[in-house]
Amino acid sequence: MNRFMKTLLSVIAVSVLFGCSTPAEGTVAAGQSETEETKEEEKEMILKIDGVTVPVTWEENDAVAALREAVQKEPLDIQMTMYGGFEQVGQLGFSLPAEDEPTDTEAGDIVLYTGNMIVIFYGTNSWDYTRLGHVDNRTEQEMQELLANGNVRLTVAYE
Repeated sequence: MNRFMKTLLSVIAVSVLFGCSTPAEGTVAAGQSETEETKEEEKEMILKIDGVTVPVTWEENDAVAALREAVQKEPLDIQMTMYGGFEQVGQLGFSLPAEDEPTDTEAGDIVLYTGNMIVIFYGTNSWDYTRLGHVDNRTEQEMQELLANGNVRLTVAYE
């Protein structure tokens, strides 16, 4: 009986010790929230046209990297102006690294013009631009509905 009690007490002691231990580094205990770092990684850069969030596939280039860095500090809110019957143009208020090359655009394309202007197309054009991205899952007609009826406000932010 004495041996049984010692074994039982040992099992209880080990259970108490393991039950009170802290989670291993890199794990999250039940009920704990995710770290701020993990939350930052999950955020994505979004684009809104007059408050409507549109899905965008962003390019992997220096201009987009600089844009990401800029909007991490605060959202970028740009008053756009219709131009040429096929695009909206807006001043960034700062310059991004430009890698202009001859480009044929289509509705939904987002480009950098002269290093400090963002352009979003609802029609087509050919010019020297730096590609920034493309609005996904929107037809030319849908892009025209979003952009061809007067000046718009463009917002680039993390969400």
